[in-house]
Amino acid sequence: MERKEFLRSLGAGAAFALTFPCLNGCSSDSEDLEQFPEPTGIDFTVDLTAPESAPLANNGGFILAKSDPGARLTDIVVARNLEGNFVAASQICSHQQTDGVRFLSEDGGIFRCSTHGSRFSQTGTPLNSVTSNPLKVFQTELNGDILRVFES
Repeated sequence: MERKEFLRSLGAGAAFALTFPCLNGCSSDSEDLEQFPEPTGIDFTVDLTAPESAPLANNGGFILAKSDPGARLTDIVVARNLEGNFVAASQICSHQQTDGVRFLSEDGGIFRCSTHGSRFSQTGTPLNSVTSNPLKVFQTELNGDILRVFES
């Protein structure tokens, strides 16, 4: 083997040896993210006159709610969409079960996860290629100043 051929073969092999571990290590699957279970058995109410519910007085406003008062963290995003209707979805993203989902007024009102940028319609349909898994959405029912959020 000539020197030129040897260096060329070494260069390709070395490049592969150096980039393969990096590509594997840079995968989003290897991130050390805290993951949460998707909420189930949802059936709770929100008092719209309570101070913590004030953002829901405006179209595009949202709150993070605990489906269980004894839970250690919030797990539901409750929003008043741009048309003035109430919508609710899991705060736990269907992509990698992180708790980054919020309601945004952009594009007519969407749910977006801040962890990896997953975007969902108000019906939970994925709007980009980050995930093909739908976001879990819940029913809402308004009775006076009490908003019920529940699974059907």
